[in-house]
Amino acid sequence: MDTKIFKMDPEHTDREAIRICADILKRGGTVAFPTETVYGLGANALDKNAIEKIFTAKGRPSDNPLILHVYSFEEVVKYAEEIPDDALKLADFFSPGPLSMIFRKKSIVPPAATGGLETAAFRVPSNKVALALIEEARLPIAAPSANLSGKPSTTDGSHVIDDLFGRVDAIIDTGRSEIGLESTVVDMTVSPPEVLRPGGVTLNELRMVIPAIKRSYTTENSSAPKSPGMKYRHYSPESPLTIVKGNSNDVIDRINFLVSGNSNIGVLCCDETYDLYSGGKKISVGSINDPGTIASNVFHALRLFDKSGVTAIYSEYFSIGDMEEAVMNRLRKASAEIIQI
Repeated sequence: MDTKIFKMDPEHTDREAIRICADILKRGGTVAFPTETVYGLGANALDKNAIEKIFTAKGRPSDNPLILHVYSFEEVVKYAEEIPDDALKLADFFSPGPLSMIFRKKSIVPPAATGGLETAAFRVPSNKVALALIEEARLPIAAPSANLSGKPSTTDGSHVIDDLFGRVDAIIDTGRSEIGLESTVVDMTVSPPEVLRPGGVTLNELRMVIPAIKRSYTTENSSAPKSPGMKYRHYSPESPLTIVKGNSNDVIDRINFLVSGNSNIGVLCCDETYDLYSGGKKISVGSINDPGTIASNVFHALRLFDKSGVTAIYSEYFSIGDMEEAVMNRLRKASAEIIQI
């Protein structure tokens, strides 16, 4: 497949490139595009054949539901059966932004977009390029993360090109993503609503709007996942990742012992502990006092390890307050083992 690549300033959209990419979507093609969370691989959410091209390009299981990206929250009523008051409250605070909400879908949304479920997840991205693309296409865009299935999500245009060049019709490259983790997913078909996937909006932030909201993160054995990221192993680097959790000094000692001076083993750490590791290829994801930076760098760091050719990766457990659940949710799903000391 001949993949068109469009380099673009994230703040000044190239209208001609947007028009070309929107036309590709209208014709049933696939376009990888930036959002504020991670890059998405988009297709017309109302076109079964177009949606199937997403699964083919990613090598993604077809029972893994997608998120439908729309231009404004008001558009959700075209595709969802019922919008409860709690959803309107959340939308007032967090939409556009990194929040996806699940509703019962109308028949216009094909089962291919929802893993065969009667529900669908919707999000309004805040990224200017994503919004321009949706507005120009004038259709909802179904989009999982723009990576090969199972690999770390793509937070830079170069990651998308590495994974999907020759597999999709077009890639819009605007550089690094702002947030670097996928959206929070909330199930609005139950009362009180339930958080199915942690992400860019934290549980505490959601509870400031709806105090009764519940946490309900389902593991890989879910037979009918309502949200992406609930059933299958995700985000995995090419080399096995092990998380080491415990007292900070004990974690450092254990990782140093496991690395034992081997320069071909990766160490994922923070700024505060970087100099305390005596060997391996070290990557810091930022200061423990800056959770947003750590969150935005995790997937990027895993891809850097892939390019460096390490044979194994050891990671600290990042205790970073409200963002801890989202970051560690991703690292747990990416890991082969967790060592508790």
